[in-house]
Amino acid sequence: MDTRGIGLRFRLLPAILTATGLALLAGGLMSYTTAVEAPPTVVALASYDPLPTLRGGVSLPGASDQVSASFPPDRVATRIVIRRLGIDLPIMLQTDNYGLYPLCDVALRAQLGQPGQGRATYIYAHARVGMFLPLLTRSERPDNGESLKGMTVEVYTSDNWVFLYTISEVRRHTLDMNDAINTTTERLWLQTSEGVRGHVPKL
Repeated sequence: MDTRGIGLRFRLLPAILTATGLALLAGGLMSYTTAVEAPPTVVALASYDPLPTLRGGVSLPGASDQVSASFPPDRVATRIVIRRLGIDLPIMLQTDNYGLYPLCDVALRAQLGQPGQGRATYIYAHARVGMFLPLLTRSERPDNGESLKGMTVEVYTSDNWVFLYTISEVRRHTLDMNDAINTTTERLWLQTSEGVRGHVPKL
């Protein structure tokens, strides 16, 4: 009895099966078990100022029938994500039912504009762990928040859109919302506190 031949057959069969499995995997034949989802379609939205109605080529300032972009009247921001900072929060509208102090573990929206409306969308949250603390921490570095610039902010809406914004400016010790209120172009404003309860200047 040739024991070397039997041993060779017992070692050869697993080796062939292993090589075949690797070849199939390398050829992509085993990748059909994972579903592949198509990437989302990116649509660029230009910033714009509201335009008055034109009649006969003449602009009529103060006309009551203004041209406006089509905007879903029930669209609201529902979630904010800044992946590079680990921020991922649902967005709520704080009403009288919750009192005056901002809620925890969520972001809140001010009653200004909504994404895609061509106005300011204003979102704020506490500077706490799991909330907007990374924004405050970055702003307190010697570069005054320069490292935040260029980061992408994703804002999801109730009608299944995601709006992508790029951080372009960091303002420390802000005392009011006037610039956001007076914004007439598509902008996202993020706010968090710089100190304990009652501390007025904001980031």
